[in-house]
Amino acid sequence: MRAFNFSAGPAALPVEVLQQAADEMLDWHGTGMSVMEMSHRSREFESIHQAALADLAELLDLPENYRLLFLQGGALAENALVPLNLLGARKVADYVVTGSWSHKSQLEARRYCDVHIAATNEKKAPTPHQAGERIGIPAFTDWHMSADPAYLHLCTNETVNGVEFFDIPHLGDVPLVADASSHLLSRPLDVTQFGVIYGGAQKNIGIAGVTLVIVREDLLDRALAICPSAFAWKTVAAHNSMYNTPPTYAIYIAGLVFKWLKRQGGLAAIEARNIEKAQLLYQTIDASDFYINRVEPAVRSRMNVPFYLADEARNDDFLAGARARGLLQLKGHASVGGMRASIYNAVPLAAVSALVAYMQEFERRHA
Repeated sequence: MRAFNFSAGPAALPVEVLQQAADEMLDWHGTGMSVMEMSHRSREFESIHQAALADLAELLDLPENYRLLFLQGGALAENALVPLNLLGARKVADYVVTGSWSHKSQLEARRYCDVHIAATNEKKAPTPHQAGERIGIPAFTDWHMSADPAYLHLCTNETVNGVEFFDIPHLGDVPLVADASSHLLSRPLDVTQFGVIYGGAQKNIGIAGVTLVIVREDLLDRALAICPSAFAWKTVAAHNSMYNTPPTYAIYIAGLVFKWLKRQGGLAAIEARNIEKAQLLYQTIDASDFYINRVEPAVRSRMNVPFYLADEARNDDFLAGARARGLLQLKGHASVGGMRASIYNAVPLAAVSALVAYMQEFERRHA
């Protein structure tokens, strides 16, 4: 019996995808070998690669002037590769800090450029469950950009802090760069609002090992000379993500996920499911004094739901009872504590319903 997995990443995968990968493990389409064993230059893998790119472009409704790149290193590596690829002749980049991941992004960027913090909610972030104020996103009217930034960076879904951007600012000629790791493909996204979108795969795309970068073509000429060639987006784009050996099996799994998403009805259909799951969980939290969520309702993440027990002395009992019921990976990130339920695309409504039932049962026993 499979457990209900609420891990923030690596995260749950669709059962259909796991089953297909298992069926094809030893013999992919009559080749007599696994995808793991294929040359990345072979006709067989090239067909996998091209199908993944085509399906992803269809899901995203990708404009013709954007390129899809499969890289390695995760979003943490892209925190360094963004300035290395986008600074050009400029020295300053703007960052909006709304949680743990955007904080890490700006720290990494400081190795390569001057960072200007255009907006932040950090003063509220350290102990949100103990503070009276809720965590939110600074109003766009309160953002203060530098005079001539190379780009403005934000994290559109904070996995640790549970904050998600549903409105995107218009910045004129300044490229908007988004770390969208933890909500990419969870809902339709207007790619044209961004210069660059990037994310690790291990949330809604597939397994750890491949990193997706979506970049507007006019930004491909900005890389600094010190940028490693294997991570220069222009070089990777020119070689169709084949400049070096790509993470072949991770691309294969991502391709299966893309086809699964298409069978579900695409991103609009998966968004409707995600809204239903998130509403059920947030309504349960809000209806009780036993559980607390400290994120402004308008910017609550649909993917990552942090919550706290009003009496945190009961945390271990709560987690033990959850494990006994097959509700796994609910412990909050070490930096903020509490609980966190990550309810990505592959987490079914039944999992959220089971969690809600357990939360209500636990409250009845301990309130």
